[in-house]
Amino acid sequence: MAADVPAALELLRSGVLTVHGRLADASNAALYCSVALDGVSALCVYKPVRGERPLWDFPDGTLAGREVAAYELAAATGWALIPPTVLREGPFGAGMVQIWVEPDPKAAPLLALQDPRGPEAGWLPIVEAEVGEGRTALLVHLDDQRLRRIAVLDAVLNNADRKGGHLLSAADGRIYGIDHGVTFAVPGKLRTLLWGWAEQPLTEEAVEMLGRLREELAGPLGERLRPHLTEAELTATRERVAGLLRGGCHPVPSQEWPAIPWPPV
Repeated sequence: MAADVPAALELLRSGVLTVHGRLADASNAALYCSVALDGVSALCVYKPVRGERPLWDFPDGTLAGREVAAYELAAATGWALIPPTVLREGPFGAGMVQIWVEPDPKAAPLLALQDPRGPEAGWLPIVEAEVGEGRTALLVHLDDQRLRRIAVLDAVLNNADRKGGHLLSAADGRIYGIDHGVTFAVPGKLRTLLWGWAEQPLTEEAVEMLGRLREELAGPLGERLRPHLTEAELTATRERVAGLLRGGCHPVPSQEWPAIPWPPV
């Protein structure tokens, strides 16, 4: 269903939402649901605003809107990186509703621990990690164009929480990013495991996309984001796009903000 975007959005917006349980590992209320309309149904995640925990660095009650804004921006890239997502009323009030993506158990791993002396071919280093008894290993991620696109998206979103568990390899061959509630802050907060391309030149594809995104943020996309973000956050988003285009490279880890999310997976 995630690949059929128009049908998924119509189902999410207009379907009957039924709650089946709660995702225990989520830091905020995240409910496992189904949504049905005219004989069509799909699984989804519903995150009601009233279930959001207060954060010191994000305004209360804004995380669901940020998830929707992240989806709208991701959709504008043309890369299908975030499952279809809407803001709607549900059994526990207004909240974010997103199509459920089931991870493919047969998919190759995206992260690994390898010899600390260097990554194997096809992998990129993240950080050296302690693995117990005085031993270390190199945490690495796959050198994959799909992940590289997500790294570019995260730099635009200013994503403060790109954990390994927020990357899902689907049976359709796509890699989806989920959990985008802590995005779009004005100060730099990028925390991610996808640092393997730091300082490397952006691909031609990425530069072309960012050019389109800059134009759309000044027009229809900016209007779609406005209900969910402040004017300062919209301005900062435009500035991040412009900065990536000026520099022409993937960002590097900040020295003023933790660059790796915790826990990383």
